[in-house]
Amino acid sequence: MKVSLLAVIAAAIAAALVLPALGQSGGDGREVLDAKVLAPVVEPYTGGTNPIRTLAGGGLPWQIDAGQADLRSDGRIHVEVEGLVLARRAPVPLTLQGTNPIPHFKAVVSCQTITGGAAAVANVSTAAVPASTTGDAEIDDTVSLPSPCFAPIVFVTSTGNAWFAVTGR
Repeated sequence: MKVSLLAVIAAAIAAALVLPALGQSGGDGREVLDAKVLAPVVEPYTGGTNPIRTLAGGGLPWQIDAGQADLRSDGRIHVEVEGLVLARRAPVPLTLQGTNPIPHFKAVVSCQTITGGAAAVANVSTAAVPASTTGDAEIDDTVSLPSPCFAPIVFVTSTGNAWFAVTGR
């Protein structure tokens, strides 16, 4: 009887330790990236000529008033942008300067990882969220991060993956 009771207690302790970890996607929720600054796409990164981690920049230069990105090891991501709009200068057409013509933004987390023993880039996306015409949006989502996820970069993109802002300055 004592052996059975000890086995039940040991199983309960093991379950209490293991089950919370199973509910997370490969991480314990620790902070991986806390960017207080996002940089807008500018020449020569506009268009597909100079992609970053396989993502082409938006076709015109952009500007941003404020932005931040928080990424957790369990894949939780929070991104906020304010005033992410087309640049108020040429080559942006005068009628589009200072506006956001894109109705939805999403975030893409880009990691250096390993696939089949070789170095690779893995890009994972959040769902799209509404973006205001003044370039304001908030993204709260969870993505499935690859393992490993070295040197993560967070992009704010269109639904077609053209990026408008990225972690950096």
